[in-house]
Amino acid sequence: MRPSLSLLVSVVALAGCALKGDVRRVELEVASLKEQVGNAEAVHKAQVDSLLQLVAVVQQALAAQQAYLVQMRGDIRTDHLSVQQQLVTVQELLGLSQQRLTELRGRLEQQSRQPVPTVAAPGVPGVPVGPSGNPTGPSPDQMYDLSLQQYRRGSLTTARTGFREFLRLYPTNDRAPDALFYIGETFAPENADSAAAVYQQVVKTYPNSLRAPSALYKLGLLSESGGNKAAARTYYQRVIAGYPRSDEANLARDKLQRLGR
Repeated sequence: MRPSLSLLVSVVALAGCALKGDVRRVELEVASLKEQVGNAEAVHKAQVDSLLQLVAVVQQALAAQQAYLVQMRGDIRTDHLSVQQQLVTVQELLGLSQQRLTELRGRLEQQSRQPVPTVAAPGVPGVPVGPSGNPTGPSPDQMYDLSLQQYRRGSLTTARTGFREFLRLYPTNDRAPDALFYIGETFAPENADSAAAVYQQVVKTYPNSLRAPSALYKLGLLSESGGNKAAARTYYQRVIAGYPRSDEANLARDKLQRLGR
């Protein structure tokens, strides 16, 4: 009987030890779970706080953007009104400019219909004369100077007409080579062929004038700008050969060096 009792006591003791170990293990597991739950809650709380901060920042940005849009809308309306006012002003100015152009066109047409005053010897029928018996109207110098003023102002057509009338009335005047040369100058910006024809006429009609080397040099420039380098070289060489002491001769030498002889 005693051995059995001892064995029973031993079994009960072992069972008690095992039960205590399980309880302790459970307690540790529970503690660990609590710690994990606490950590998770802390992480979750941090995430929530971060999201709340982000939402606050976004709300601030949206509020600032909305305020900017409101301000920009007001600026756009202001600018739109300003642009409309400027357009009205421009339209008014254009209307005035158009009216001014119409008036000037009418004056020019009226002037073009008026006869050009001519100058001739006294006693020629149809030519008005003054009290002293001299022809009325501008003198050769006045006619030339007036035409030159029109050229310098950019009124090329008017200047061309004036120079042509000058040549018609005074073909032997000392300024005739200049007048013919400037006729070529009035053509140069708009019609290179017509300008070249006039320059050729200057060289042919007034070969001993100071305008002859200028006309030859201009012919070289027109040929060069038109891509005809061979013709340009020929004209430059003619300037140097025919008028070696002229200013155009020095310019022609520079051109030949650039073009290559």
